[in-house]
Amino acid sequence: MKSVYVGAVRAVRKVLAAVGLLGLLDRWAARSRTGLWLRSLLSIYDLEDLLPYDVPWWTFRASDQVAAFLRENPDARVFEWGSGASTAWLSRRAKTVTSVEHDPAWASLVSPALPPNASVSVVPPARATGALGEELSEKDGFAGLDFAAYVAALDETDGLFDLIVVDGRARNACFRRALGKLAPGGVLVFDNVDRARYRDAIAAAPVPVEVTWTRGLTPALPYPTRTALVRLRG
Repeated sequence: MKSVYVGAVRAVRKVLAAVGLLGLLDRWAARSRTGLWLRSLLSIYDLEDLLPYDVPWWTFRASDQVAAFLRENPDARVFEWGSGASTAWLSRRAKTVTSVEHDPAWASLVSPALPPNASVSVVPPARATGALGEELSEKDGFAGLDFAAYVAALDETDGLFDLIVVDGRARNACFRRALGKLAPGGVLVFDNVDRARYRDAIAAAPVPVEVTWTRGLTPALPYPTRTALVRLRG
């Protein structure tokens, strides 16, 4: 179903370009949030087409709040599980961005679009054996894979991070690991918290946290989603 939708959207984009309407939509997107959202619908799963619009794939409300945070903290160090449009967006607003990706093919598309202050490293999953300490993904299609090394990639960089983004695989494990590396006053972005298992993970956080729940339009998606902004309490 997803592939059919993406194919249909790209066909529509070609037709709009051929008749000259895509340019009009581009100009609307440059001056209007509504226009930007509508134009971004034509960019779903197309990084090259989405990047010029300078938006992460979170709710607009979440991206606005993160942008405000980074304006106040221009020397922010960022770590991100799951690369893409957000990596490029963050690189324009933070001092450094370290992103970890499980998919080598996707990383090869993202890396050339990044400036020198951002990087993407590939940490693919291993075959799960049932050993203690494995980190499994609950996403369909990833059964039997261990993401322990992917989750632990956060610890390969010394120090704390001002912003940590959980937007890849094994998100609950990433969330728990991130809480120990978040700087005081820092922000953790936990995307797609429409899913109950992610909200449950936040509710069961091993340390006290404060959560801002955002829900609304998201670039490239035709329906509202949720992104949570998590801060350490105290």
